[in-house]
Order: sequence, then structure tokens, then C-alpha cells
Amino acid sequence: MTLDVIGFFGMSLILFAFIMNQIKKWHEDDLIYDIFNAVGGVIMVVYAYLIKGYPFLVLNFIWAIVSIRDVIIGLKKL
Repeated sequence: MTLDVIGFFGMSLILFAFIMNQIKKWHEDDLIYDIFNAVGGVIMVVYAYLIKGYPFLVLNFIWAIVSIRDVIIGLKKL
């Protein structure tokens, strides 16, 4: 049950960022969009590791790395 809470939290962050982008509240170049994706991705990597979901781990690792890169780029623009 605790693992599910971790997974649902990470998934919720990524899904929220996706929805905000789809309804045009956030854009791909918004720092908040990248932060939600990065944090959600990292949480999902931890979750995937804990449940031994290795294909899911790889997917979310790449998702998190790309998002973290975008956060760093966004922070440099401030």
C-alpha cells in the first residue's frame, strides 16, 4: 500500500503537468512544467525500482533526466 502511494504521487505530478499543458495553462518551456515532470519522474524511478519494474524504471529515468536538464536550463535563464 505504501508503495502505491509513492507511485500515485509521482504519477499525479506528471499527469498534472500534462493536463496543465494540454489546457494551455503551462507551456513546455515553463520552469514549473519542467519541475513537476522532473520531481514526478524521479519519484517514479524510485517506485519502479522498488516494485522491480525495470522497463518502467528506464522510461522514467530518461523522462527525469530530460526534465532535470530542462530545469537546469530554465534556472540559468532566471
